[in-house]
Amino acid sequence: MEPSPTAGTLLVDTSRGNRVGEFRGVAGLYWSLRTVGGGREWEVEPRHVRHALPIEQLRARTARANARSRGEVL
Repeated sequence: MEPSPTAGTLLVDTSRGNRVGEFRGVAGLYWSLRTVGGGREWEVEPRHVRHALPIEQLRARTARANARSRGEVL
């Protein structure tokens, strides 16, 4: 089994249309991810996860900053 990344690492869930999420932890055989701006966590098999590319990380962080400026994120 692949070692789990550190909390907060940006990953891409390839089973959900390359959705970017922050690694939150391990739940049995699954990894828990959460959208960068907050929201619901979801679980994914580690085999469907890859590290986010720099451009994907930038997009996710920009979306979080924009949501924060609108008061949508704490």
